[in-house]
Amino acid sequence: MGILMPGLGAVATTIIAGVEAVKKGISKPIGSHTQMGTIRLGKRTENRNPKIKDFVPLADFNDIVFGGWDVFEDNVYDAATKAEVLEAGLLYSIKEDLEKIVPMKAAFDINYAKNLTGTHVKSGTRLEMVNELMEDIKNFKEQHGLDRVVVLWTGSTEIYYEPTDVHSTLAKFEAGLAADDKLIAPSMLYAYAALKLGVPFVNGAPNLTVDTAALMELAKLTKTPIAGKDFKTGQTLMKTILAPGLAARSLGVRGWFSTNILGNRDGLVLDDPDNFKTKEVSKLGVLEDIFKPEDNPDLYGDIFHKIRINYYPPHGDSKESWDNIDIFGWLGYKMQIKINFLCRDSILAAPVALDLALFIDLAKRAGMSGIQEWLSFYLKSPQTAPGLHAENDIFKQLIKLENTLRYLMGEDLITHLGLDYYDDVFADQQQ
Repeated sequence: MGILMPGLGAVATTIIAGVEAVKKGISKPIGSHTQMGTIRLGKRTENRNPKIKDFVPLADFNDIVFGGWDVFEDNVYDAATKAEVLEAGLLYSIKEDLEKIVPMKAAFDINYAKNLTGTHVKSGTRLEMVNELMEDIKNFKEQHGLDRVVVLWTGSTEIYYEPTDVHSTLAKFEAGLAADDKLIAPSMLYAYAALKLGVPFVNGAPNLTVDTAALMELAKLTKTPIAGKDFKTGQTLMKTILAPGLAARSLGVRGWFSTNILGNRDGLVLDDPDNFKTKEVSKLGVLEDIFKPEDNPDLYGDIFHKIRINYYPPHGDSKESWDNIDIFGWLGYKMQIKINFLCRDSILAAPVALDLALFIDLAKRAGMSGIQEWLSFYLKSPQTAPGLHAENDIFKQLIKLENTLRYLMGEDLITHLGLDYYDDVFADQQQ
């Protein structure tokens, strides 16, 4: 199995180095639910709780070949060293494996990431670049003798914009490629190239990409699974854990102020207001989807939600976030929750991205196509069928993911009702 990643920066190099380290027995895949997580099967009394990797036929780490594209020429070892996510000693122990992976030239348009400059880029029109990307994918498969590949976007966040006419149908999108329409973003070129070849595509950033009518049409046409968008890490992960708890206990929320500092390449790109807007829209939607103010106006109807991200180079990949949450309880009495999360952006993102690649490959082999909502567990802005409300409660997302795996493997779905353990619950009614 091949995993091709547009953007061999901090996240991608951390994924690759991590897998190589695990293969050599240097480290363990902490944070990867596919590798470390278990899944309950059958009744609780059966005590069947295998690891997910032993329950479903996922690709083995030893069978994965990595590759990708980047706007810089650095091989993965050099890129990982510059990213300063992993310790030099760990990288040196797998240096030979990392140095072998050299990026292909990227399809890039500086107008979509104005703070990012690079010279290792393709030239030509949109159509010429997308044809080159398809050749890259085919050559990668042939060179490494692979039977299948997935494409995982680990590149920078592109500027915010809404879908236009060129994104409305596949025919108009392909006409736009031929006309070199600049409203077709670089991420869409990778997605189109992958889907055209029947290769699954996952969008790890909040860009407008496979959540357009044109590319969803292509995914359906080629019977290819897609998922997106925006890896769920850091502050948003905390929100999807805490907010469902507040909602479950019917505690009100008047305000939620969030701010971050981040110094890696992603932070640099997000320092541009147009790119930040893309991220802001993705992050803002989480609380609205969980709290549903329209259904609970007394509790959440007046919630004020504010997000800030600040580029701070001294922190590098170590993201720090602060949340101030103003809540209220019985009789409207006010309370506060404060969170200071010192995390490592790429350390949290790497296992999420890896799991998505493994699961979307499984989906392809299982004959699944189109939007894979069951992978929402890993994403800030889950992609759903048009008109369908997104579910951002991480606990409900986990139930959906696990039940999908049970369904694929012919196991009973689990509802957690549990009444069958208590024969006398309705005893009075039965007399």
